[in-house]
Amino acid sequence: MQPTQDVLIPEVIQQIPLTYYLILSTALFVIGIIGVLTRRNAIIIFMSIELMLNAVNLLLIAFSSYRSDPAGQVFVFFIMAVAAAEVSVGLAIIVMIYRNTRSIDVGLLNKLKW
Repeated sequence: MQPTQDVLIPEVIQQIPLTYYLILSTALFVIGIIGVLTRRNAIIIFMSIELMLNAVNLLLIAFSSYRSDPAGQVFVFFIMAVAAAEVSVGLAIIVMIYRNTRSIDVGLLNKLKW
């Protein structure tokens, strides 16, 4: 006898419809895009990119839980590992830019070309 879909989905996840996760993840991703496109501070741009990654992680976890498939959670684990490496490299780059220009404004980065 096949178990029903209600048995496979955890009870906490059943209480929140999947569309709510989709709306929240879309809103977080759009906020991240707006932050990347409108801000000139390198740290704020960096935080906006992290916000977009977390929006994708939220959606992967929601779909993974609704389908009772751990593959989405495994992807989230690897995305978080890559994000941690990105943070360390990105902050090192931002520190070096600050040491050279005494500013973290991305508009001043064109001075580093030559």
